[in-house]
Amino acid sequence: MKPQEEDSQTEDEIATEQSSQILALLANIAQSPQFLCEAQVKKISPAALAYLGDAIYELYVRMFYLWPQQRPEIYHSLVVAQVRAEKQASHLRSLIPELRNHELEIVRRGRNAATGRPKRLDPEIYQQATSLETLVGYLYLTDYPRLTELLQKLPLEK
Repeated sequence: MKPQEEDSQTEDEIATEQSSQILALLANIAQSPQFLCEAQVKKISPAALAYLGDAIYELYVRMFYLWPQQRPEIYHSLVVAQVRAEKQASHLRSLIPELRNHELEIVRRGRNAATGRPKRLDPEIYQQATSLETLVGYLYLTDYPRLTELLQKLPLEK
């Protein structure tokens, strides 16, 4: 049985409250691991940072689409649309004006490390997508609050 105060809330109010809770959760997905020092992070290859960044980026996008509740195939199509290389490249371009000099250097390293690519992709798109993933991986390990700040600026659409 529901508490009486929940009965007085409309479905829209409940949805809005739950959506706010999801956004708060997104802001605090997990704290960055504190077991690596800056010198250790600098030794990680851009390709390895991109590998990590790909997972973190996809987790963020998946959590973004948790509310309103959907069927799994709808979740999947929403997420796939955002994690495609073309969309990642677009997101990187939207973030460039926000990036600090050292972050731009990480983006450059990621771009230069992008080797091989799917045949369907323009090499520049693949490089930009890899650059975004590299930046996400780097910030996850070094400056989680900054990563959260940048991810929240992405133009994801519900």
